[in-house]
Amino acid sequence: MARIDYSDPSRASDRTREILDKNRNANIFRMMAHSPSYFEQYCRLGGAIRHKGELDPVVRELAITRTGILCEAPYEIVAHKRIGRNVGVTEAQNEALESWQAADCFDETQRAALAFTDETVKLKKPTDATFKAIASKLTPAALVELQLSVGFYIMTSKFLETFEIDLQPVTDVVG
Repeated sequence: MARIDYSDPSRASDRTREILDKNRNANIFRMMAHSPSYFEQYCRLGGAIRHKGELDPVVRELAITRTGILCEAPYEIVAHKRIGRNVGVTEAQNEALESWQAADCFDETQRAALAFTDETVKLKKPTDATFKAIASKLTPAALVELQLSVGFYIMTSKFLETFEIDLQPVTDVVG
């Protein structure tokens, strides 16, 4: 059960209700809607991460899901495994994300991105070797997008866990 009540969409502005509707009134967004201006900007950046960059969507979703795993955020993991499947992440890849280092279902770029993700989440910053490995595989724009994706979903995972956002059936909130 969430630590505070979710916002009431019937009491929200037209713009906030529009964004909530677009996002299927998912619990995470109903909680964020307590701060309409932050909520709107959060959704703008999240939309850019998921729909506007040049980073390969499979790499992005592997990194986002791995971030959720490392941050121990079940809501994030469930949602992004589903989103990942929709963009081409295989079931074997989703299943292997807990211990990806031992799996053989990831290509070199995906492995470099997962190492980068692990170190970004766990360390102050990725090591030089890890940074160079992923930088040799991605354009500067895609590298920036990878780092911002991981950072955004660290924040999202921490938000979910801080407020103890209730899980919902993934089919209700992820298309």
